[in-house]
Amino acid sequence: MLLKSLSLFVLAGAAFLPLQAEPPSLIAIQDARIITVSGAVLEKGTVVLRDGIIADVGAAITIPKGAWVVDGKGLTVYPGLIDGFSTWGIPDGAPVAATPGGRAAAPVSAPAGTPAPARSQGPADRPGTNSWVTAADLVKTSDRRLDAARGAGFTSAATFPRPGLVGGHGALVNLAGENAGRMVVEPGIGLLLSMGGGGYTGYPTSSMGMISYYRQLWIDAGHYKLNKEMYAQSPATIERPGYDRALEGVLAAKKVFLPAAGPMQLERALKLAAELKATPVIYGAVEGYRMAATLKKTSTPVILNVKWPVKDREADPERVDSIRTLELRDKAPESPAALVAAGVKFAVSSDGIDNPKDVIKALKRSIDLGLKKEDALRALTLSAAEIHGVGARLGSIDKGKIANLVVTNGDLFDDKTKVQMVFIDGVKYLPPPETPPTPRGGAAPTAPGNETQEEVEH
Repeated sequence: MLLKSLSLFVLAGAAFLPLQAEPPSLIAIQDARIITVSGAVLEKGTVVLRDGIIADVGAAITIPKGAWVVDGKGLTVYPGLIDGFSTWGIPDGAPVAATPGGRAAAPVSAPAGTPAPARSQGPADRPGTNSWVTAADLVKTSDRRLDAARGAGFTSAATFPRPGLVGGHGALVNLAGENAGRMVVEPGIGLLLSMGGGGYTGYPTSSMGMISYYRQLWIDAGHYKLNKEMYAQSPATIERPGYDRALEGVLAAKKVFLPAAGPMQLERALKLAAELKATPVIYGAVEGYRMAATLKKTSTPVILNVKWPVKDREADPERVDSIRTLELRDKAPESPAALVAAGVKFAVSSDGIDNPKDVIKALKRSIDLGLKKEDALRALTLSAAEIHGVGARLGSIDKGKIANLVVTNGDLFDDKTKVQMVFIDGVKYLPPPETPPTPRGGAAPTAPGNETQEEVEH
C-alpha cells in the first residue's frame, strides 16, 4: 500500500473525507516523480508538507522524524490544478438577483410570494449591477461539485458570482476546508462583467447599450470618488456624500473580467477596458486561434474555455452548417497552441463542462494537435495562479507555497491515469467512487464568453 507508517490513518473508503479527526501536520511523499512546473522534473524526489505548507522538495531530502510517509514509488506528484473561471464553491441559488439602484437583493431562489423588484426606469437605477457581491461571502463547503472537482485533480478555483451584468467580485478558493472561511485564499481577484447572460433580462439588452452602461457606471464611480476626496479635505464646508455600495464595489475592482469569443468582441472589450482605465482579463476566447496576435500585442491574459464547440446531437440532420461554424469546430482546439506560440499567458476554464475530468480530456485533444504537455499543465497551474495574483502562493511545487498537490499513478494527460489522492492545505483527500456516466441528449448551453458574434448580436 501507499502508506509506510502510521497505519492508523488508513482511510476507510469515505469519498474524499479524511477519516482522522486531526489530520497529520507533517507529511512526506517519498521517491515519487515530482513535476514542479516552476523548475526541473524530479524523477525520484521527496516533497515534505508541514502545517499546510510545502516545507521542502528535492531529490535528496531528509524526511523529518515523526512524518507521515507516503510511498511514492510509481506515482507522479503535480501542483494542484486550478480552474481559472468557474462557480465551484458557490452552490446553486447562492448568488443574488439583480435589483435596481443597488437596493437590497433577494436570493435567486426566493420563496413563492416574494415581491418582484421595482421595474427599472433607466441607467440611473443601475439595473444588473451587483458590484458589492463577493464570491468569498457565498462560498460553502457543501457544494456537491467539489468532490468531482477534486477527483479530477483540481484543488483550487477562481469562482465568480454570475447574475446580472456586473456579477460581482471573484475569489480564489481552495476546494476543501474545515469551514468556508478557510477555503478562501484570495477574496478579491477582480470584478466580473458580462455582455448578457447570468439570467439577466433587463435593461440594457444590446451590446451597444451594455457598453454605454459600463461607461456611465465608471463615470459615476469617478464622481463618487472625487466627492469623497473633496469631503475628506473639507468636511466642514462640503456636504457629506451618501454611501453607495454599487460604486464602492466598482472602485474596489483590482481587474475587470470581460468576455470575448472572437476578434471583434476582443477589440470592443479592450477598447472598453481602456476607457474605464481598468486592467482587463479576457474570458471565453473560443476563437483564441484568431485572437492570439492582438492578445500578445496588448499583453492581455486569457481564461480559455475548453468546452470545444460541437454539433448539437439534436440538430436538424438536414441543416447545413456555415463554413465559419465548421471552421470553429475544427480550429477551436488549436487555440491553446496558438496562444502559447504567440506568448500569451492563459489559464483554463471548466465553465459549461459538467464533468471536471473532461477539462483534461479537452486539453488532451489540444495536445494531440500540437500543444506541449508542459504548456497545458502550466495553464492549469502556475499561469492560472499568476493571472489571479496568487503565483507566490499556488501553482507550483516550491518551498513555502500552499501544500496543494495532486498525486496520480501516471502522466496526467494519459487516458488510463487515475488520481490517487489530492492534498489541499496539506490535508489528504481521496477521490470519490467512480460512477457510470449518464447519457445526455443535445449540447450543453454555451459557456459565458464563448458566444459567437451571431449569438451576441441576435
